[in-house]
Amino acid sequence: MKKFVFFIIIFLCIYSSQLTTYAEESEQLNLKSEGVALLDSDTGAVLYAKNANEKMYPASLTKIATAIYAIDKGNLDSIVTVSENAVRQEGTRVYLIEGEQVPLKKLIQGMLINSGNDAAVAIAEHLDGTVEQFAENLNIFLKTKIGVSNTHFTNPNGLFNENHYTTAMDMALMTNYAIKNPVFAEIFGTKVLDWKGQSWESTLLTHHRMLKGELPYPGITGGKTGYTSETKQTLATTADNGKIRLTAIVLKSEQKNDKYNDTSLLLDYGFHAYQHETIKQSELFTTDKKEFYPENDTLITENVTGVIKKVNNQGLLSIENQNGRVVQSIQLKYKEPAKSKVVPEKKTPSKEPTPSMFQINTVVAMVIVVFAAVLMGVRKKLIKKY
Repeated sequence: MKKFVFFIIIFLCIYSSQLTTYAEESEQLNLKSEGVALLDSDTGAVLYAKNANEKMYPASLTKIATAIYAIDKGNLDSIVTVSENAVRQEGTRVYLIEGEQVPLKKLIQGMLINSGNDAAVAIAEHLDGTVEQFAENLNIFLKTKIGVSNTHFTNPNGLFNENHYTTAMDMALMTNYAIKNPVFAEIFGTKVLDWKGQSWESTLLTHHRMLKGELPYPGITGGKTGYTSETKQTLATTADNGKIRLTAIVLKSEQKNDKYNDTSLLLDYGFHAYQHETIKQSELFTTDKKEFYPENDTLITENVTGVIKKVNNQGLLSIENQNGRVVQSIQLKYKEPAKSKVVPEKKTPSKEPTPSMFQINTVVAMVIVVFAAVLMGVRKKLIKKY
């Protein structure tokens, strides 16, 4: 069982390099929206959550997913031929006409900035042939590429369907993923765009009142609005105060102003309560005599009042705030213990016993005696001869 859990952790680590977990907030903000998620845009740390995993309807926030899927998969310079089906879409449009040919990037702009439902369908049909096939492919993309777990989309624009749902957390993950793409980030943050279509010329203004400046808030970098009568008000917002970047999602607000007020409260909280810190690659974390370390210098999000760092037996480091809530989790690497070097025993070559000095002297004496005897014998023979 322990091995199974370990392999699950490793899989999640490979997929996402950083795992994020959260609990319901002990710091209660006075929020009216039913579903809320506030993430650090860079680390993915979950800073605030309210009913974040409950299924809700996103309305036009769906277009965030459609846009990043189109940017990832499509050729932005490709020409899209608008179908009759796209033209017949209800709600907000950019007033395309059947047979009109529009570059893919321009349709993404019209879809995100002016929330064009007709542009969204034209994009879907261009990429995958039909809206049905697009929805199937989009759902696969969101699960495998981004890692959502409670999302199912049936169309590219967010028009109400009981089987078209997501959660605040999944929507935050989608937005976080998307804003890392420079093309998406540029369009997501566009306030004004001149639009020249075959039947409609206009100046498009973002519908997001904080981004537009109608409800001033410093550091807003992008946003998307959503509404249907069944879905209620929805809002996605990104912001940067120069020290930390935030992604805020609010779902199911009754009144339009509620979603903006809630977003302001979330951003205020995130900017004042959290900051960045770096865990160095050389830093070691120990548990049960095991040592773990980050594979690289790793950016973390910590509460300004301090954090608690805990590592488990599998090397999963939890960054907790002072209330014990896990803000961020990071998979560390196991440090192999230094192997002790085994010095092989030196085999002493066997030696013949060394003769003692007495033995040597005895042998030498015998040799001398023998040699002397031989000389004496030779001398006697020589005397007799002569």
